[in-house]
Amino acid sequence: MPNRLAHETSPYLLQHADNPVDWWPWSDEAFEEARRRDVPVLLSVGYSSCHWCHVMAHESFEDGPTAEFLNSHFVNVKVDREERPDVDAVYMEAVQAATGQGGWPMTVFLTPDAEPFYFGTYYPPEPRHGMPSFRQVLQGVHQAWAERRDEVTEVAGKIVRDLAGREISYGDAQPPGQAELGQALLGLTREYDPQRGGFGGAPKFPPSMVIEFLLRHHARTGADGALEMARDTCERMARGGIYDQLGGGFARYSVDREWVVPHFEKMLYDNALLCRVYAHLWRATGSDLARRVALETADFMVRELRTAEGGFASALDADSDDGMGKHVEGAYYVWTPAQLTEVLGADDAALAAQYFGVTVEGTFEHGSSVLQLPQHEGVFDADRIASVRQRLLAARDGRPAPGRDDKVVAAWNGLAIAALAETGAYFERPDLVEAAVAAADLLVRLHLDEQARLFRTSKDGRAGAHAGVLEDYADVAEGFLALASVTGEGVWLDFAGLLLDHVLTRFTDDSGSLYDTASDAERLIRRPQDPTDNATPSGWTAAANALLSYAAHTGSAPHRTAAEHALGVVKALGPRVPRFVGWGLAAAEALLDGPREVAVVGPAVGDDATRGLHRTALLGTAPGAVVAVGAEGSDEFPLLAGRPLVGGAPAAYVCRNFTCDAPTTDPERLRTALRTALNS
Repeated sequence: MPNRLAHETSPYLLQHADNPVDWWPWSDEAFEEARRRDVPVLLSVGYSSCHWCHVMAHESFEDGPTAEFLNSHFVNVKVDREERPDVDAVYMEAVQAATGQGGWPMTVFLTPDAEPFYFGTYYPPEPRHGMPSFRQVLQGVHQAWAERRDEVTEVAGKIVRDLAGREISYGDAQPPGQAELGQALLGLTREYDPQRGGFGGAPKFPPSMVIEFLLRHHARTGADGALEMARDTCERMARGGIYDQLGGGFARYSVDREWVVPHFEKMLYDNALLCRVYAHLWRATGSDLARRVALETADFMVRELRTAEGGFASALDADSDDGMGKHVEGAYYVWTPAQLTEVLGADDAALAAQYFGVTVEGTFEHGSSVLQLPQHEGVFDADRIASVRQRLLAARDGRPAPGRDDKVVAAWNGLAIAALAETGAYFERPDLVEAAVAAADLLVRLHLDEQARLFRTSKDGRAGAHAGVLEDYADVAEGFLALASVTGEGVWLDFAGLLLDHVLTRFTDDSGSLYDTASDAERLIRRPQDPTDNATPSGWTAAANALLSYAAHTGSAPHRTAAEHALGVVKALGPRVPRFVGWGLAAAEALLDGPREVAVVGPAVGDDATRGLHRTALLGTAPGAVVAVGAEGSDEFPLLAGRPLVGGAPAAYVCRNFTCDAPTTDPERLRTALRTALNS
C-alpha cells in the first residue's frame, strides 16, 4: 500500500513511496497531525544518489517492525534535500551545532512546532562502533517525549534561540581589496597538498570554486603559485579514480587523499563546475589535458544527464546491480584483471592494466580496481589505447547502469548552461552551445512564472511546487549571462536582469545581507543564510558574481552596489577560511579588475572578422570580463550603443571603470588588452 509520497515529483521521495513507514512530505498537514496525536515528528532528509540513505532505507525503513514502531509513536516526514535546500539547511545547522558534524541521511526529531530536540545522521539496525541502533534511538526519544516532556521542550526552545542568535555579523560592507585576496592566497598555500594536489586530507573534494579564484588571481597578478596550485590539482584529479577514465565526468569526492577511490555518485553540479574549470584552465595555459577533460565532461553531461525535455538530470547513483542481483557501490565502474582479459584478450588486458593502474590486489574492494591514469615512463600506442578504451566502454555499457535522479534543479542547470556555453564556444562545438540553449529554454518555459519567479525543480516536463531559493536565481542568472556573451542574443541578458531584480527585492535586506530564501517564502524556525561555499557556490556569492556581471553589461548602479555590499562578507571570511568562499574570492577578483567590458561590433555576427574578434574576446583571461557582440547600431546589448565600425571594419571596444581603450580591429591587440592592465 503506497504511502503519501506516491504523488510526489522527487525521485528520492518516490523511492520511499512503498515503504511500510507512513511517510508524509514536508507540509503543514504533517505538523497538524503531530499536534492532533501529541507525538513528535521524525524528519528524515536525504537525496536519491546518497549511498548511506539507501542503506538506512533498506535496513530500517523497509523493516516491518521498525516501521510499525515509527507509525505508532511518530509522524514521519521525508524530505529531499535537493528539492528543499531551505529545510535541509536549517536543520543541518542545528545538527552541526549540536554534534560538530553533519551529513546524510540526516535524522532529526522535532516537536509538533518543528523545533528540533534530538539529532543524528545514519543509525544502524544493531548497535555498532559505539553507535546506538535506530530502534534504541526511537525508543529513547519516545520515552523522553512521554516521560520528560518539559525537558524536551526546554531543549528545543534553547536550540531555536541559539539558531536565531547565529545571524551573520555582517561586518564591513566594503568588498575585499588586494590585501585580503593576498591573505586568502597565503591561507590556501598553507592548506595545499603539494604531493597530491587539492586541499586538506581525506575525504578530498574537488575544489572547483577555489580553482576559479586561483585562475583569476593569476590572470590579474601574474602569481605563478596560484596557477601552479590550480594546474597541478586539476591534473591530479583528471589522472585519479575520481575521474571516469572511460566515459568522462567526475564522481562526488575521493575517500582518500590521492584521488584514487571515489564516492561513485556523479552529480550534475560537480560536473558543470569542473567542466568550466578545465575549460578556463585550458584558456589560461593551452593544456591538452584540460581541453580533453573539459570536452569529455561536457559530453558526459549531454550523453548521460540530459533529459527528454532538454534539461539536465540531477545525478547518477553510486550503487548499481553487480550482475548477481545485489546493489553494490561502484559496481558499474570497477575492473579486475580477469574482467579486462575477458573483454580485451590477454595482451591488450596486460596493456590496459598497466595503463589504467589495475592490480591483482585491487585499489577498491574484493580485488577490483578503479581505473586511473598513473604517470608512466615511456610512450603508449595512442591508437591501441583508444581501441582498448572503446572496447572497455562498450563492455561497461552492457552492465546494469546506476539509477538516475531525473529531477531538473534550476540552480544546477544554470551552472551547466554556463559550462556548456563556454566550452562549446572555446572549442568550436556548436552542439554544446545548442544543448545550453535548450536547457535555458526549458528553464524559461517551465521554471519561470509570469512574474519571473523560479520554481526550484521539475520532472518529466512538470514543474515542482517548491519555490526557488537564492542559489537558483543566482546560478540561473549566471548561466543566462554566459549564454548572452556566447550567442550574442540579448534576450538572455534580459532574463538574467529579471531574476536579479528578485535578488534585490526579495532576498536582500536593508544592510545588503543576503538570505537563502525569499522574504515571502515559507517561514521556518529560522531564515537560512549561509555565505560559504559547499558543493556548489553559496547563493550569496553566486548572486554577488551575477550582479557584478549584469552591472558591467548594463551600467546599473544598484546592481553594482548590491554586488559590492554582498562581497563585504568575503572581506571578513576570505583571509580566514578561503577554502570555503572560493566563489566569493573569484567575484572579488573580477571587481578589482573592473570587470572589463568588451563590445564587439561588426556588419553581421556571422562575418568572419566579427567572429574572430568575438572568439578572441571570449578567450580573454581578464577576471570576470563580460562580452557583448552584435551588428553596428544593434540595441541587443547596452554595451553596443554608440559603438561604430572602424573604417568600415568590425571592431572591439574594451572599457573598465569608465575608461576605454581605443577601439581595435586587430584580434592580437584585443588579446593583449585582455591580458594586461588597461591604460587609465
